[in-house]
Amino acid sequence: MRNVSKVFSNGTLALQGMSLNVQAGEFISLLGPSGCGKSTALRIIAGLGAPSSGSIDWPSSNINARGLPEGDVGFVFQDPTLMPWATVFDNVYLPLKLRGVAKANAAALIMDNLASVGLADFAKSYPRELSGGMRMRVSIARAMVTRPKLLLMDEPFAALDEITRQKLNDDVVRLWKQHGVTVIFVTHSVFESAYLSTRIVVMRARPGQVYTDMKIEQPAVRDQAYRVSESYRQNCQDVSSALQGAIGAAEIH
Repeated sequence: MRNVSKVFSNGTLALQGMSLNVQAGEFISLLGPSGCGKSTALRIIAGLGAPSSGSIDWPSSNINARGLPEGDVGFVFQDPTLMPWATVFDNVYLPLKLRGVAKANAAALIMDNLASVGLADFAKSYPRELSGGMRMRVSIARAMVTRPKLLLMDEPFAALDEITRQKLNDDVVRLWKQHGVTVIFVTHSVFESAYLSTRIVVMRARPGQVYTDMKIEQPAVRDQAYRVSESYRQNCQDVSSALQGAIGAAEIH
């Protein structure tokens, strides 16, 4: 992101001069107060909205009509956004169907993705038959079925209970390492960002821009032992202090 600003049609200045470099294989969390432009930044990166000024520069030369590297971006929304009339299998098949891939040719890949999120036995189920956490797992499998290089996640676990949220955090870390995907993850949670990320970008309140960019030292294995470790507690404290600083800077501004 190079000096990206976004002004909505009602005159709201959501982002102002936001710059961010993302390296392959990183897990970056965007953290900040409500309304600071985290989701707006993510949607601009995804090509779901255009910046009013500035640019998004990609390393790939295979750029499609929307200005995105073809097939390289997956998106998980706050809501699972599943088709209620379609089975779990068909929901995950959708991105491949839109690319013209025959269902028979896609079946093995779809089942592999469902297995990776623990839902291989639910391929024939419908969204109404699943819990909230299971529906979000389907959404993650759908985003990963095209094997994207960049996975964008917009507060996907905010509405879930703490136990389910922790399990899904562990699943995302596992998929990130397994596939070598780059992740940009929007969250309001200091604890979630400190657990997941290799970098945390703390944003100040609207108009959104980077307040500080923190590198997080993580153990090779992130598990329950890390959640109760001194290093995790210290990371949470440092991130919380940075967030408070961002809120204070916005009030002064």
